[in-house]
Amino acid sequence: MIIVTGAAGFIGSCLIKKLNSENFKAIVAVDKFDNPEKNKNLTNAILREKVDRDRFMEWLDTNQENVEFIFHIGARTDTAEFDMALLHRLNTEYTKAIWKRCAQYQIPLVYASTAATYGLGEEGYDDNERAIEKLKPLNPYGLSKQEFDIWALAQEEKPFFWAGLKFFNVYGPNEYHKERMASVILHAFKQINATGKMRLFRSHHTDYKDGEQMRDFVYVKDVVDVCYFLMHHRQNSGIYNLGSGKARTFMDLTRNVFKALNKKEEIEFIDTPVDIRDKYQYFTEAKMQKLKNIGYTQPFHTLEEGVEDYVKNYLVPHKYY
Repeated sequence: MIIVTGAAGFIGSCLIKKLNSENFKAIVAVDKFDNPEKNKNLTNAILREKVDRDRFMEWLDTNQENVEFIFHIGARTDTAEFDMALLHRLNTEYTKAIWKRCAQYQIPLVYASTAATYGLGEEGYDDNERAIEKLKPLNPYGLSKQEFDIWALAQEEKPFFWAGLKFFNVYGPNEYHKERMASVILHAFKQINATGKMRLFRSHHTDYKDGEQMRDFVYVKDVVDVCYFLMHHRQNSGIYNLGSGKARTFMDLTRNVFKALNKKEEIEFIDTPVDIRDKYQYFTEAKMQKLKNIGYTQPFHTLEEGVEDYVKNYLVPHKYY
């Protein structure tokens, strides 16, 4: 059996569909399953069992002999969540409990970290594990993930294979339920259809023109391909960046959404809210050499390819992956 936590969520549900497409059917889905909109992501998914998040540890202790691999994708991912106790419990401590069992039962583990750990990028975006303690996350979510990464690296008892993946700006199908935390592509799609135009944050940085703030946008299909590779690779444990490796502007992204919708471009700028202005990232770009060095050779979607596929094949017909 293969475990996927956060199974009804965005990346977790896409990973399950990827596994199904590769003929893996004995999948145990772990989540709260209390959000009807989110549960639509698992429509037509082939599963062995669904397990509530709160009883997963007990389930794993009972069924560990039959578990081949664990993908721990589930987390509280709201970057505006300031309840540090909640984030510590759901992100840091819950992941520690899974790690300890994977070490005890010798189950390989891939878990979700985040590029939010890099903060403003003062230390760059290199997944060098020796530099991880220097990183300064900008929000409690990033801090909760940073705490676990540091803890994992310090452990003497480890799963025989493990990988922490620092997801950059992931976009793609099955994020309908994410509302304000959804990707800019989904927000652009909705805004353009409703108003005929898209509003972007104005730049408040002298080095960047309006709309030319840059992010590493990575298509979810590439993310799950990397997860699938690691499930078979099972060596070279460590923490890895997972982005496209190429920063692109919000203007590029928005223009590609207009193009995919065959609509005339109309872009306006609004001030970045004061409360987030001093914590706003103007540039992120994953250094991807570490993943390539262990044998991952598959090309990533360009922003043009990813946006076109997402908009035309999923958003316009309102389909799921």
